[in-house]
Amino acid sequence: MGSSKNMIRIVFFGTGEFAAEMLRTLLKDGHYAVDFVITQPDRPVGRNKEIKKSAVKILAEETGEIKILQPEKLKTFDETTLRDLDLAVVCEYGLIIPRRLLEATKNGFINVHPSLLPKFRGASPIQTALVSGEKETGATIMLMDEKMDHGPILAQEKISVEADDTFATLTPKLARLSAELLLKTLPVWLAGKIKPLTQDETAATFCKIFERDDGRLDFSKQTADEIYNLWRGLNPWPGVWTTWQNKRLKLLEIKKAEQDLGPGKIETAGGRIFIGTAQAEGLPSGIEILRLQIEGGKPLSAREFLNGHKDFGNSIF
Repeated sequence: MGSSKNMIRIVFFGTGEFAAEMLRTLLKDGHYAVDFVITQPDRPVGRNKEIKKSAVKILAEETGEIKILQPEKLKTFDETTLRDLDLAVVCEYGLIIPRRLLEATKNGFINVHPSLLPKFRGASPIQTALVSGEKETGATIMLMDEKMDHGPILAQEKISVEADDTFATLTPKLARLSAELLLKTLPVWLAGKIKPLTQDETAATFCKIFERDDGRLDFSKQTADEIYNLWRGLNPWPGVWTTWQNKRLKLLEIKKAEQDLGPGKIETAGGRIFIGTAQAEGLPSGIEILRLQIEGGKPLSAREFLNGHKDFGNSIF
């Protein structure tokens, strides 16, 4: 690897697996010398609070040649570290980058964002696109400014969201699209051949960080489409769930079903579980639960669950 005179010298800011795919693509390309990576500090994860490295740190360590920095915040970060570099590439970093840093590299800070900006600015664009039932989304390469996902657009590309796409399937599609778009955009930007396009503020929408309570279902108010889209976006985290016998019941895998049941009414037949939902336009509306997990138990198929909970079919949510 190393920095040769004819390579573009960059610093990469990123943390998660999506960002790691951008870094991996840059390293494979051969035109970019990644002088160092800036990623979030190792954090405690899961019930056991085991300290974990970020996906970007793990990848950078594997090269054995990239310097890794993990500041808790950037308020006191020395911008002179960046002044000899051609460019900064940012993806899924998670911390605010101050203006003095944004102005430090020769060609600015380029951000990779998996939505069609100005739609879905913020930390959960892929989840939000699915929960919202979007039919298309995409990738945006933008020039960063001080505001969140606000800077002018350098390039953008669309992708269809399939009806059965979930967070697990859509994320790698968008990662590939974003990485390809990044590689196409950088040389054109560095050659001065892109005129940045100001985002339309009147069309801006924002997405939130999803929490556990966002996955709680209300069968009396939510239609089958709404519940299915919520499951598509929030699986595996924070997941969709309800309560049964005062325990949290996670719905691990579901699909829509045309069941003429009252909202929240459970029907079991032949080892299958159906639940009625709020009706859209007066049509039969429900979901089928394929896999589920009761609090304190292990994941089970519908049939396995019913074998151990004979009274489930007499319930109503």
